[in-house]
Amino acid sequence: MAKPIDIISRAMKDIGALASGETPTPEEAQDALDMMNDMLDQWSNEDMMVYNTTEIIFPVVSGQTQYTIGPSGDIGSNFTGSISGDILTITAVNSGAVTLNQTITGTGISSNTQIISFLTGAGGVINAPGTYKLNKSMTAASTTITGYYQKPLTINSAFVRVNTTQDGQPIANGGLDYPVAVIGLDQYELIGLKTLNGPWPKALYYNPGDVLGNLFVWPNPAQGEMHVFTQTIFTRFEDAYEELAIPQGYSMALRWCLAERLLPMFGKTNATQIAMINAYAGQSKATVKRTNMQPAPVARYDEVITSSKAQDAGWILSGGFLR
Repeated sequence: MAKPIDIISRAMKDIGALASGETPTPEEAQDALDMMNDMLDQWSNEDMMVYNTTEIIFPVVSGQTQYTIGPSGDIGSNFTGSISGDILTITAVNSGAVTLNQTITGTGISSNTQIISFLTGAGGVINAPGTYKLNKSMTAASTTITGYYQKPLTINSAFVRVNTTQDGQPIANGGLDYPVAVIGLDQYELIGLKTLNGPWPKALYYNPGDVLGNLFVWPNPAQGEMHVFTQTIFTRFEDAYEELAIPQGYSMALRWCLAERLLPMFGKTNATQIAMINAYAGQSKATVKRTNMQPAPVARYDEVITSSKAQDAGWILSGGFLR
């Protein structure tokens, strides 16, 4: 499996900073790694460069309309588990939901350790003991573990799952999902009564913030399990020798785009060489973007347009744009 140092070495050879058989000095490798991480930060802001969608799941708290996302935020999980190799075994979930792309912290756990796939663990639901696969191998005795999400840049879509009951008892796998509108600040400001009580959220507004993201739901919920979808943030590489876990095509894109950014660092000014590197970098990014491109969304119309059913006077409480 490729490592950042492999991509760095190839990029430096592409621009003529290294000859065949040579390796970067530690200082050159660190400078190139810093440049690669800065480039990944930029790619997180380019929609079609992001290949994965993160599902953020959390139970709403009755009477709470604001939540925070990110390290030390409200939204995440707390559970008891142990690690052997790259397998996390969860024996009890104390709070929240265990999902993919969560970063976990605890005694004996390496930094930037993430959950990358479900095994026997149910995942995606509240209280899901079982086993999960991690992006790193290590050994950690049973301990209390905290899981959190990287602060998202934007929220793409959301729904809320509401448990159904029969004779007063919850029905297993009987939850119903209702869409939640993702609104902007201008729409959120139009809501006249932001503390209006309701059965579950019908709309959410997200402010990315600086350190923690702030998510506001409306109306003031009594129940519900929120499922929020956002584009995954690329993880920065800690060092040049860790193994890369990236889809096909990204290794080439990293190589040529890094070479493009290293040209001025190493004083390369040959016009023919610069044109060639720029062309390869543009082609590799375009290939990745074509793969990640999403189809155009299907148009949907509000029932106020398609139905003649009269609406009640509840619009007064929301400013008129939400029911």
